[in-house]
Amino acid sequence: MNQKTRVVLVEDHPEYRETVQLALKRTSDITLVGDFGTAERALRSLQRQWGEQQPDLILLDLALPGMGGLEALPQFLSVLPEVRIIVLTQSEREQDVLRAIALGASGYLLKSSRVKQITDGIRTVVEGGASLDADVAGVILDTLRTKLPKDEAADLLSPRELEVLSLIAQGLLRKQIADQLGIATSTVVTHIAHIYEKLNVQNAPEAVAKAFSTGILPVDKHP
Repeated sequence: MNQKTRVVLVEDHPEYRETVQLALKRTSDITLVGDFGTAERALRSLQRQWGEQQPDLILLDLALPGMGGLEALPQFLSVLPEVRIIVLTQSEREQDVLRAIALGASGYLLKSSRVKQITDGIRTVVEGGASLDADVAGVILDTLRTKLPKDEAADLLSPRELEVLSLIAQGLLRKQIADQLGIATSTVVTHIAHIYEKLNVQNAPEAVAKAFSTGILPVDKHP
């Protein structure tokens, strides 16, 4: 049996924390190994040796008492460099979205998201993908729209890199991309690294947003 994805929740609102706790208990492949009302408590706990219980992913609110989520995000990654972080918040503010992604968040979901969106988002991010609320993706697209001139965009990526990026935008995971293209997963990883370098981005959400905004990928084909 595959090992369950271990999740830590950092959320100060008791009722919402309980909602997420109950939702994760109903899944067979995700387990909640810790929940905290403040980033400080979570960091203190994660700095101790958790052994096999070290989390794979952190669900992180931004509006926390004391240290805010944006301040805490890079500290979590410093303590656990391999951990994935999904911001789970009420904030749709452009500066929060862009800052969270720039700091290393692998996903950004709103608290209005359905339970299935959250659990699917966890699975996607742990498998190397990105999880973005549709409205949040729109914010990123609008902000990056003028970052790269359209006449330069078409020549940036090779045909194979364009294929890989298009499949990332459709939500496919690395292994699924490899299977669809008939190539090794390690080759997909190499293509993704080249895509990030050429587009000057740090992660999949930024890559997809920039591809849409510059015309590398047509927006109407990827709602």
